[in-house]
Amino acid sequence: MKILLLKPGVYENNTKNLLLDPSTLPPLGLLYLGAVLEQEGHNVEILDFCMEDITKERLKKELMSTDAVGMTICSDINFNPYNEVSGMIKEIDSDIPQIIGGPHCTFVQKQSLQDIPLADISVIGEGEHVILDLIKHFQGEKTLEDIHGIYYRNNGSIISGKPLKMIENLDDLPFPARHLVEKYDYGDFPFGFQLKKIVSSTITSRGCPFKCRFCAKYNNFINEWTFRQRSAENILREFEEIDEKYGTINIVDDSFLADNKRAHRIFDGLIKMGKEIDLWIYGTRVDAASTELYKKMKKAGVKIIFFGIESGNQDVLDFYNKRTTLSQIRNAVKLSRKMNFITMGSFILGAPMETKEHIENTIKFACSLPLDFAGFGPLRYIKGSQLWDEAVKDNKIPKDTDEIFYFADSEHGLGDFTKKELMDFTLDAFQRFYYRPTYMISQVYRNLLRNDYTLLYSGLKLLFSMKKEMGIFKKINPPVKQ
Repeated sequence: MKILLLKPGVYENNTKNLLLDPSTLPPLGLLYLGAVLEQEGHNVEILDFCMEDITKERLKKELMSTDAVGMTICSDINFNPYNEVSGMIKEIDSDIPQIIGGPHCTFVQKQSLQDIPLADISVIGEGEHVILDLIKHFQGEKTLEDIHGIYYRNNGSIISGKPLKMIENLDDLPFPARHLVEKYDYGDFPFGFQLKKIVSSTITSRGCPFKCRFCAKYNNFINEWTFRQRSAENILREFEEIDEKYGTINIVDDSFLADNKRAHRIFDGLIKMGKEIDLWIYGTRVDAASTELYKKMKKAGVKIIFFGIESGNQDVLDFYNKRTTLSQIRNAVKLSRKMNFITMGSFILGAPMETKEHIENTIKFACSLPLDFAGFGPLRYIKGSQLWDEAVKDNKIPKDTDEIFYFADSEHGLGDFTKKELMDFTLDAFQRFYYRPTYMISQVYRNLLRNDYTLLYSGLKLLFSMKKEMGIFKKINPPVKQ
């Protein structure tokens, strides 16, 4: 069979926002689906609407030889891009089955088929085994009611299949079918600097062993979902098979360094392998930092590291159940700077107990750290998080709401500040971090040391377009329905 896998979105013609990630990473979930489908002898095509302008005529041409379509759906306040693509497919060929999957389908499950009303089947959780069962259904070998982890339409009703099944051993999965997206350039990141081409991604674990209260996680409401890791040997085997044409690999785990012993084995193996690949570690915790490990990371090719710092107040970190300290944060960021990593940190403003003094502390703390980039945002109660469940239990969030998140604002009784105040704090934080003379001087100096001026270009671009970008930031955060 021929399966067309889609990543809906908005193509921006390479005009990337500086403060927001416009989906510039490869669709790793689709690449895994492509791998298992090709392993079974099926033909697969992937179209990324974020990376090219895909017209209705182009889509029609692809659908002429397609037996089924799969779309990845992220939780968003705007489902227009997904529904537009779904509508085009239905208009072109109403008989082609439409399968949706991804985070949104797992977080809201049955509701996902209401949000994407032209889709036929919704996949919950991991799709590698499910997609093969669905192919058997399309070939007349299996009924939908016998397939685990799906919802489907039947005579106007939305019905569930058999209970969700987890993939116990991630090492059993084939490596992502990266060749399916070789036509796209994923090296243009929103911060303006260019990583070594060609760019791809890998994930070495699924889930997270930590329990931060603000984080939306599958295991908060799916009992079967557990934290699982691929073995160091399996990961190194994937790197051995990665073609030399790949210059940068993004490691996109929720917490890549959660297992210290495994991390050492991985970096020891990468050093021995000697591949000239830049590594970007997207998700890591500050309490994993050590001189021995970071030296190995540097030697193995790590260039960028992203920290979820969240706050400059210990009581707020404790409220979030971060299980980290301000001292650990300082140590991790300073050690990263010493290793000459490009460092990024995220901060959340507006926890329920936070005062203006708390927020001021966080902004000052962020400015005191030798970070290359910092991101700030208001706290949101997200469906699937512990904070969300607590707010529902306290009747602050309606149990049957269709909303995906609420700002932690006073209007909803989730904080002491209005949404406007939270946005003002956020914009103030961005401006105070990036407009500091000491920050500008340090960035110039670091660019001179690296003999790499792309970061300097990025910083200047950021400063001169700050007001414009802040306007965009406001527009994409419209008032939440009451």
